[in-house]
Amino acid sequence: MSLEPRTFTITRADLVAYAAASGDHNPIHTDEAVATSVGLPGVIAHGMYTLALAARAVADWFPEHEVVTLGCKFTSPVVVPAEGGAEVVVAGEEKGGEDGLTTVALTVTHEGQKVLGMPKAVLRRA
Repeated sequence: MSLEPRTFTITRADLVAYAAASGDHNPIHTDEAVATSVGLPGVIAHGMYTLALAARAVADWFPEHEVVTLGCKFTSPVVVPAEGGAEVVVAGEEKGGEDGLTTVALTVTHEGQKVLGMPKAVLRRA
C-alpha cells in the first residue's frame, strides 16, 4: 500500500540545531566557504538528519507502532541554500511482514533525485 508522501523543509537554522543536538559540528553542514572548499556544491544537510526526517514520516504514518530497525545508505547530498530551505520528500510503500512486523520501503528525494539508498523501516505494533 502506498503511503501519502510527506514534504519537509530543511533550513540552515535546522542544521545548526541538529549539529548542537547531535554533536556533529562538521563545518560542511554550516559554513558555505568550508563546504565549497572541499568540493561540495554548498552547505549540505547531515545525512542522519535526512534519515531522521524519514523516521518522522514513518512515525506519522504508523503512530501505533515502534521502529525495530531503520537503515539506508547515504547516496546524494541535500544542498541547503542560505535563504529559504531545501525540500525533502519522503514516500513509502507498506510491505507485508513476518512475525507481526511491517516493512516500509522508503523513497527519499530532493529536487527529484534520490538522496538515500535503500531506505527501509521495520515496525511492530506497540
